[in-house]
Amino acid sequence: MNLLDKERLARRHDDSPEACAARLRAARLLTGLNQKDAAREAGAGQTAWNNAENARNYPQLNMMRWLYRAHRVDFNFILAGEFAQLPTDVRDAIFDILESQTSVTEPDRKASSRSPQNE
Repeated sequence: MNLLDKERLARRHDDSPEACAARLRAARLLTGLNQKDAAREAGAGQTAWNNAENARNYPQLNMMRWLYRAHRVDFNFILAGEFAQLPTDVRDAIFDILESQTSVTEPDRKASSRSPQNE
């Protein structure tokens, strides 16, 4: 995967709630935990975690602190898609997750772009 692909997948410099949500979801999937367990470990509520992953809110500080301390996922990645500071093994795993998430959602986007109102 080249640098441009990584920047696209990480949505580098995109600090929108949607981009942060996608990166947070990938980071959680990296941990192997569901939302409830990740929230508990991070000292956050499950609703707060769910809201952050669904782009209703930005991730809480305690979520990002836990991801960094326990799983080496830097807050710069979560908030801005900056991935250069991630350890190589973490970066590779996150990009695998982001790529698999993108391949799942892209067919949906293509189908919705062909809706009757767009034709």
